[in-house]
Amino acid sequence: MEEKTFKLMGNTGAINIAFGIVSIVAGTAAGVMLIICGAKLLSGRKKIMF
Repeated sequence: MEEKTFKLMGNTGAINIAFGIVSIVAGTAAGVMLIICGAKLLSGRKKIMF
């Protein structure tokens, strides 16, 4: 019974590490895209006339 518990804990830890890495990559990519889009909006506001 204890072997199953240790194996389950190991698998759960590995999945958590993998999910953490994926979350960091996705968050970084989203942040970069938001910065680029914001910069384009700021640079394009000079062209708008009301």
